[in-house]
Amino acid sequence: MSDLLERLRGRGWRMTAQRRVVAEVLNGDHVHLTADEVLARATDRLPEISRATVYNTLGELVSLGEVLEVATDGRAKRYDPNAHRPHQHLICSDCGAIRDVHPTGDPLSALPDSERFGFTVSDVEVTYRGHCPDCARA
Repeated sequence: MSDLLERLRGRGWRMTAQRRVVAEVLNGDHVHLTADEVLARATDRLPEISRATVYNTLGELVSLGEVLEVATDGRAKRYDPNAHRPHQHLICSDCGAIRDVHPTGDPLSALPDSERFGFTVSDVEVTYRGHCPDCARA
């Protein structure tokens, strides 16, 4: 059983067959699927699942804070089940591959007080961009 499924059960989320399949599809390290990719994989497991059910389930998971919605440079949104461990993303500028990364240190410390303009900063998002090994060879 995936960590996501365990978290959802712990919340008392009603686990229908459709919801289970969506959660199972999102299981794994470095999973950043688009809604259409989730739909395709879910349909392989449960042919009768509808597009609306997949999209609604993804929306619920994001609203619950159990899945992160990742937007990258005008590409389709991706869904990241690694919502409970702080991390950043490494994105290939060519193919759009995404990996979770866990840099050491506090990224907030890189922003000096003089650059905070009186804000109380509650969150930091850093995105690393480059070329994955496959695209770098091309």
